[in-house]
Amino acid sequence: MSQNDTEIDSICVRLAETEQEIEAAQRLRYEVFYEEYSARPEPEMVASRMDVDSYDEFADHLIVIDQSGPQEKIVGTYRLLRRDAAEKVGQFYSSGEYDLSPVLKAATSLLELGRSCVLADYRSRPILQLLWQGIADYITEHDIELMFGCASLHSTDIKSISKPLSYLHHYHLAPEQLRPRAIKGRYINMNIIPQEDINARRVFAELPPLIKGYLRAGASIGDGAVIDEQFNTTDVFIVVQTHLLADRYRKHYERKIQKTIAGGDNIENITDYKKANK
Repeated sequence: MSQNDTEIDSICVRLAETEQEIEAAQRLRYEVFYEEYSARPEPEMVASRMDVDSYDEFADHLIVIDQSGPQEKIVGTYRLLRRDAAEKVGQFYSSGEYDLSPVLKAATSLLELGRSCVLADYRSRPILQLLWQGIADYITEHDIELMFGCASLHSTDIKSISKPLSYLHHYHLAPEQLRPRAIKGRYINMNIIPQEDINARRVFAELPPLIKGYLRAGASIGDGAVIDEQFNTTDVFIVVQTHLLADRYRKHYERKIQKTIAGGDNIENITDYKKANK
């Protein structure tokens, strides 16, 4: 059954509450990352058919649940790792790709977003909005100042994704004091095509839905991309200052969660999204 055939009222978003729900989210991640997108699993993952790592034990797991059938079905998930949880592991997940020093210095209350995936039949704007609604509630509950993470382009051929990489570099680069840089040995220059040769509107429209969602919410981009050979992706660093969330998104999700998102009144978006997509 596709999501278009499912009443959105039968779908909810919340944190996983049991070990069984976390395992269901890990099985979903395996299905999407390894079976659909052909990532390279470790032998123990193949045996369990679950995507598992050392961060899962300490993170919160946001899940999207379809309640329309005889049994509830987890159809989407996001891993949420706060600073205190990352310290228990020893670092944030994205530290393996980026020097996080600017982010770690910029704020105390940090949230890393990762392992985002949704079943193919449920990849629609309403489902993505549900995920953002859950994140909005979470960052409000924990008074998060900065959220960040790696977002992926599904290719490791830099030439084939030179337009989106260059677009992100020219139009959405984070302020220097908040701009993590890809670590030495993994750094890939995103400034490939001159800005004047990019059709910003067209390139934005072709970005993966998750990256578009981040940008619409006011995200900016780190310095350099990183190839993730295991997942067959090229990653870019996303950072969002919660007080700079685009105003229309703030108001929308404040209505949804019936709470005020940390950050107060509208502040002009720090990206050039409006200019690029008029």
